[in-house]
Amino acid sequence: MRILVVEDDREAAAYLTRGLKESGHIVDHAPDGQDGLHLAVGGTYDVAIVDRMMPRMDGLTMVRRMREEGNKTPVLFLSALGEVDDRVKGLRAGGDDYLAKPYAFAELLARIDALARRKGTETVVTRLSVGDLELDLLSRTATRSGQKIDLQPREFLLLEYLMRHAGQVVTRTMLLENVWEYHFDPQTNVIDVHISRLRSKIDKGYVEPLLHTVRGAGYSLRAAS
Repeated sequence: MRILVVEDDREAAAYLTRGLKESGHIVDHAPDGQDGLHLAVGGTYDVAIVDRMMPRMDGLTMVRRMREEGNKTPVLFLSALGEVDDRVKGLRAGGDDYLAKPYAFAELLARIDALARRKGTETVVTRLSVGDLELDLLSRTATRSGQKIDLQPREFLLLEYLMRHAGQVVTRTMLLENVWEYHFDPQTNVIDVHISRLRSKIDKGYVEPLLHTVRGAGYSLRAAS
């Protein structure tokens, strides 16, 4: 799933984002309600996880504005304010669920899954495909023309990100931030190494290559038209 995390606490946001990505999700992060609203309205997310108390715009206001804009993305409020009145305020503001801090990560994942199912089964993507290349997000397996492809965990995440953005140009910065969780240039060839390994696994022996290098821009995963 593609998940939006809106959390101003850096450590809490890093922990949450890392855990969600390790669980196979694509995650965008906003440090406050104003940036969160901009991402929520301008993007397509399966679930938004929103903190209550944030600078510039609090979580309640953000979600109210989302609903006013017609955005129906399921929202899970995550907050240290866990009294009944607090939960009621969150739900009345347009939230779909409310989880008080501290929380068990397993419960958070279960609630996210429940919200995505409630939105509609069409929003829960469990299989990605580009041409004859398929990725099963539940079994964590990849195949091309029915032949299994053995992928290391990071290679799987890299391929998943590329497949979710199939046909688009994916920049190195996008890969560093969303696959490696780097928000700076590590000055290494880590992307080149993994792209090379991935290309040899999904394209070697096939007439039509799927993984293309876009000189000066990044990479694109696409099937022949």
